[in-house]
Amino acid sequence: MLPGKPGDPGRSAVDNRRFLEAVFWITRTGAPWRDLHETFGCWNSVFRRFRRWAQKGVFERLFKSLSDDPDFEYAIIDGTIVRVHQKGTGAKGDSKSGPRPIARRPDDQDRGAGRCPRNLARFILLPGQRHDSLGVAPLIAEIDFAALLGDKAFDIDWIRAELNSRGTLAVIPPKANRKHSIPCDLAMYRWRHLVENFFCNLKEFRRVATRYDKTHTSFRAMIHLAGSYLALR
Repeated sequence: MLPGKPGDPGRSAVDNRRFLEAVFWITRTGAPWRDLHETFGCWNSVFRRFRRWAQKGVFERLFKSLSDDPDFEYAIIDGTIVRVHQKGTGAKGDSKSGPRPIARRPDDQDRGAGRCPRNLARFILLPGQRHDSLGVAPLIAEIDFAALLGDKAFDIDWIRAELNSRGTLAVIPPKANRKHSIPCDLAMYRWRHLVENFFCNLKEFRRVATRYDKTHTSFRAMIHLAGSYLALR
């Protein structure tokens, strides 16, 4: 999955292990690139290599390989706000945004213990002022699951119609202003806290909890890397 295999051109993948450890250190601690410890090599070389890999989609391919699972039965969708540090502003065309992820339900033994879903399946970046529902269509496209769990923010007619056309159960409590009550499996709905738990684990990576990167490309790469680590764990 990584550059540096026999036959790959150039020397862009010298010592992949040390390079990935360097990027993991940055992702975990949230430190500036210039503060990268000298044992990881020249900070500028590591940063430029990170940018090349991010632009080529290397971290995304790794994430998709580890998170791919055609058999996940239930999905949980939710959004979280990621604040932008002052150093992460100013890039042309960028805006404040946070990840809107969809996570897989864990195995039965994990559910009883209240642990978070093991893997992030998909996420999308939206401007912070936009409604979570804007991310639903691309997140659930071409994915089959028996039920979608979400909070009242996702109680929207077109979402329910889309899920109904798929034969998918909408585990979404109805809003109080609905004229007609819509049933909701409240026992299954209690699983929704698992995605909140997952956010807590994901935001242990400080480069994800706070956006220091100026570009969406770099920020997405950080989330892909953190998601890959959690999938391996």
